[in-house]
This record gives sequence, C-alpha cells and structure tokens, in this order.
Amino acid sequence: MKKLIAVFMIGLVLPFIASADKTPCWGKNGGISHCEGSKFVCNNGKYSNSKKICSGYVKKKHTKNKTVDVSDVDATNSETVKKTEITKLGNILKLDYQGFTLWLDCKKRGVVKFQYNAQHGTGNEPGAKGFKLDPSVPKECQQTSTAAYGHGYDHGRLVLANHLDYSPEAIKQVNYMTNILPQSLQMKQGAWLLTEQIIECYRDVDKLLVIGGVIWGDNPADDYFVKSHGVKTPDAFWKVVISGNGHDQRAIAWVAPNSKDATQNNLDDYLVSLGELEIITGEKIPVANYLKNDKPSASWIIPVGCKRG
Repeated sequence: MKKLIAVFMIGLVLPFIASADKTPCWGKNGGISHCEGSKFVCNNGKYSNSKKICSGYVKKKHTKNKTVDVSDVDATNSETVKKTEITKLGNILKLDYQGFTLWLDCKKRGVVKFQYNAQHGTGNEPGAKGFKLDPSVPKECQQTSTAAYGHGYDHGRLVLANHLDYSPEAIKQVNYMTNILPQSLQMKQGAWLLTEQIIECYRDVDKLLVIGGVIWGDNPADDYFVKSHGVKTPDAFWKVVISGNGHDQRAIAWVAPNSKDATQNNLDDYLVSLGELEIITGEKIPVANYLKNDKPSASWIIPVGCKRG
C-alpha cells in the first residue's frame, strides 16, 4: 500500500517539477524581471537557465476583467514607466531617458556625465517621491541600496526634476539611483543648488544646454558608502550651461568640490574657463573656440523676480 501511495505521489509531483523547470525564473528566483538579450533576468537579479528565448518577452498581469500588458512596469513603483534606452560603450552605458541622458560607469556604479536641455518652465508636474533602481539597467551597474547615505551626505541628483517639469516621465526617472550620487549636504544645498537656480531662471529667457559630470578623484577618506551602496564618494562635480547660438552664444562653467566648503557664497571661486574644464575632464565642450578661454568674473546673476524652484 505504501509503495502504491509513493508511486501515486511521484506521478503527481513529476509533471509539476517538469513544468516548473520549463518556467524561467520560477521558485526562489521570484519570477521574471526583464530581458537582457535572449536571457531572462529574474527578480532576484540572477539569470535563468531556461533555454527559452527572452527577447520580446511580455509579462501579463491578469485582472478580473482584462489582461494588462505590464512589460514596461517598474515593479518597485507599480506605475507605467518607459524602459530606458541603453547603448553599451565598453564599461560605460549611455542611458537615454525622457529629456536627459546619463553616461553610467558600470565599474564605479555611478554616472560620469549627464546632459539635458532646460526649456521654459511649466511647473505642471509634481515631484516624485522615493528613490529606486532603474529596472532596465543591470543591477551590477547600479548602487546596491537606495537608503540614505549619512555621514553628512545626501542623495544628490545630477539632473534636477524642476528643469524637466514638462514631463511626468522624466520626473520619475530623475529619482532612479542612476541619477543619484552622494553629495555633501552643504554642497547640495549650497553651490550646487545655486547653479540649479541659475538654470531655473535663465531657461525662461532662452533654451539652455546643460552638461555636467563627476570628478571621482582618489581620496579614500570619504568613501563611506562602498560597503553600504557599492559606490565611492566623488571628490567634485562639474557643470556647464550654454545659451544662444552663433555670435549670441554664451557659456559658464564650474567645478565644485564635494565638501562642506561648497556654499552659495563660494560659488564664484569654482568658476573655470571651458578650456580649463576640457583639460580637467577630457570632455569636448560644444561651443565656439573663441569662448573657451573666457572665464566670467562672477556667476550669472539671479534676475529680480525670478521664481526659483
């Protein structure tokens, strides 16, 4: 009798196991997260051993009355978000978001450069809350936590939501950790904030091209977050703001230390010429050559009556 029961149970279990083996990311893998080429990437970050082809996979969410396509749903947000367009450039991933672009260094788990156009403000879209990993970007290229940094550092956005307030999509995407790095509280609320306010005001005068990036440096003394987040602390941040075209073109650039000294009152101390910036960063700034040796004596003045976000 016991043998009959055992055979009966095996007969029930084997089809289930066989079926499960054919299901990508089943069991402890937590289900399918997204595709990476032909491979299935599971919700726990592992690759499935399934022989099925993942390309074109569409995840379906079944409701009482209909089936909803959720292939572009951020599982951490439960809101429909367009997948990030990714171009691989060696260890660098070029991430094209709605209205802005990031260049992400997978080895550093952090951005090396960002770029966007700041247009006339509309102020229609509310800011997003909370920080998330980008579900389209491989986890090994991102920080390992979204938690607060501490040690006098805060989540520092490289691209500001206010400058993209025409797009609800962009408002969500700027809160991805791909756009976040540890910034000194004094710098974030000081010199960096003032550059953002300058952009906020002057984008209503003319469309602006904003290019910036990170100077990682080699100071291990402030690398508090390697264990908690998998990322080092940048030594400095740089930013260029370009307006106009041709003979009407003008530009301004800063390199601000990521320290408590980087207050608003000290912003002018961080002004550099575009020529100097190109030497420091190795980046080619897209302006006329005659502008590259000019360094303003002071940062652009906030116009009277400008409503700063």
